[in-house]
Amino acid sequence: MYEDKILVCKECGNEFVFTAGEQEFYAQHGFENEPQRCKACRDKRKSESRANRVMYDAVCANCGKECKVPFQPREDRPVYCSECFAQLKENA
Repeated sequence: MYEDKILVCKECGNEFVFTAGEQEFYAQHGFENEPQRCKACRDKRKSESRANRVMYDAVCANCGKECKVPFQPREDRPVYCSECFAQLKENA
């Protein structure tokens, strides 16, 4: 049903393959637009946005370990370190 397509990255101008598998994934998840950037440019853009992210100091409500979170902690909501959050998510 799907066939590989050659697209041009709007960031670097290089051609990249939008594979049949990727197209199927996009369709299954309701994505209507084709990717506009190659994987290298998408990864670069993602890492740049993470580098500029403000991180806040917090104390894990479960284990008491100091951690950093990408949101302003509030007194009325518990904050968990990444390990405890993953464990709670797994047990839910």
